Amino acid sequence: MIVVSKDAPHLNERRRSEHGQEQELFNWMDHQWQMGGASAFMDISQLSLARVPRALTIAGSDSSGGAGIQADIKTFQECGAYGMSVITAITSQNTNGVRDVHVIPVEHIVSQIDAVQEDIVPDAIKTGMLVDEVTIRTISDKMKAFGWSNVVVDPVMIAKGGASLLSLSAIDTLRKELLPLTTIVTPNIPEAEVLANMKIHTFEDRIQAAARIHANGVPYVFIKGGHDNTWSTCDDLLYDGSATWWFSSERRITPHTHGTGCTISAAMTAFLAGGASVAQAVLLAKQFVYAAIREPLNIGHGHGPVNHWAHRQRNAKGRDYDKSN
Repeated sequence: MIVVSKDAPHLNERRRSEHGQEQELFNWMDHQWQMGGASAFMDISQLSLARVPRALTIAGSDSSGGAGIQADIKTFQECGAYGMSVITAITSQNTNGVRDVHVIPVEHIVSQIDAVQEDIVPDAIKTGMLVDEVTIRTISDKMKAFGWSNVVVDPVMIAKGGASLLSLSAIDTLRKELLPLTTIVTPNIPEAEVLANMKIHTFEDRIQAAARIHANGVPYVFIKGGHDNTWSTCDDLLYDGSATWWFSSERRITPHTHGTGCTISAAMTAFLAGGASVAQAVLLAKQFVYAAIREPLNIGHGHGPVNHWAHRQRNAKGRDYDKSN
């Protein structure tokens, strides 16, 4: 079950126990979609082949297939968007950790972007692993030149196994040059601490951090709550400069969470490409990744990948995450 509320999650605990489910619709939605379960997802069979939603990921390659562009492309496909990629780095990694990183020369990154833009113009773009300030500045320049909108930035800084994936010198460039071009940025709590230059301990700290990040010129800040093990729920914050919305789901205790950040940001990108508002894209992406965590593949000897086709499998069985177990 996904609970959406204006109040901080700990303030809603009594209300949840009394009422079982609470969902407040966004008063700024363009139009209401059904809010729960499999029926809320795009019906791929109804997409017009003349205008299939087109999503582009600019990120690193994960040789184990659980994160990076591999996770993005799988997610795009599952969420009804045609996926394209620009590779910024090639990693040698598995579920136990990152062994090596080969950075793609910036000239080839530019060549990939130009090739995509000249032929299949993306409706939405996400960025993941961007490695260094030169790459970030180059991609930012291309975004401005092409007038790209619907930009989702996953500020990848640290791999699940602990390896650093973004140089310190690049963080300031990301704040100053990329975030002002971004529609929504999706840091986890450690990444939000870096971007906001503060420690996060409480729900109120998250709101303050979101406000600081928002001040860089990004309209929407989505802070993921997976790193906070204090509560029995996973509580994500969406902040738009004035309103706060909390997306809460049952916390699943599992080692199979590799690629969750890539997956939720890619799902947002796919839904934005298909015409969803930011509010709709966030809720649908939260539902998608909740399913992917809830029914793991149980592969690998370390931090195993999430199940990118879990929602489709569950839908085929006629089950709804918001109505059954």
